[in-house]
Amino acid sequence: MRFKKVYVEITNRCNFNCSFCCASDREKRFVSPEDFSAILFSIKPYTDYIYLHVLGEPLLHPQLELLLREAHGQGFHVNLTTNGSLIPHRRELLLNSSIRQFNVSLHDAEENVPESQWLRYLEDVFTFAKDKSCDSYFSLRLWNRVDGGLTRFNQLCLSTMADFWGVDLSDAFSSRNKKLVDHVFLQNAARFSWPGEKHLQLRERTCYAMRDHVAILVDGTVVPCCLDANGAMALGNLFRQPFSEIITSERAVKILEGFRRRIAVEPLCSDCGFFVDA
Repeated sequence: MRFKKVYVEITNRCNFNCSFCCASDREKRFVSPEDFSAILFSIKPYTDYIYLHVLGEPLLHPQLELLLREAHGQGFHVNLTTNGSLIPHRRELLLNSSIRQFNVSLHDAEENVPESQWLRYLEDVFTFAKDKSCDSYFSLRLWNRVDGGLTRFNQLCLSTMADFWGVDLSDAFSSRNKKLVDHVFLQNAARFSWPGEKHLQLRERTCYAMRDHVAILVDGTVVPCCLDANGAMALGNLFRQPFSEIITSERAVKILEGFRRRIAVEPLCSDCGFFVDA
């Protein structure tokens, strides 16, 4: 079994407090370089791509340089999801690190950065993207689309992007993705929601979990996807059993076979608002 990617949570601490984020009572912690190395060694036979993402802000990690060096040393392609606020503080490290893609959640700033500092925040992110896009991809995310027109924050984002890159963004929200320049894209979507928020209870569905990806929480718990931020579907723990044993466990196999038959066998999956077509 090979996965397209594996989500690895290097911390569940965050410097933002987003209203739409998953409520979690898990102990706040940072993965140690030794544990991170062990995680990568365990999953190396199963993927070449890791995504530093589940909960938390990865740029907070005090030993991020060591983690990135370890990932590169083990031959992984690294993708990193960030709220962007710490990019100026980590700029030199990030510029000199091999990172395949940055996913920057611009929408996080709308309710965490004072309005008087919005423009500075955006300019810092866009300038970094311009300087780093020669060897990395950027997905600039606005996952706060609302009906009835643009919010002030979205208006500022689009006008600043248009001026910065010299592109026409009058139709930016007419499609999910908009190329700004080579390697830099605007991605927009409706306000993010976590499984259980909409009380969907849909049994007939499929998902890429367990066939495209799995996720590993900061304490080593393996879950089917990055939306299981509280470990409700814990499959095992990498620090106590082999990864091969975890992904072939009875629960893991039932989840995978269920999705192949378009059936959500786990309650969390039946309440999830993310859909796939295949």
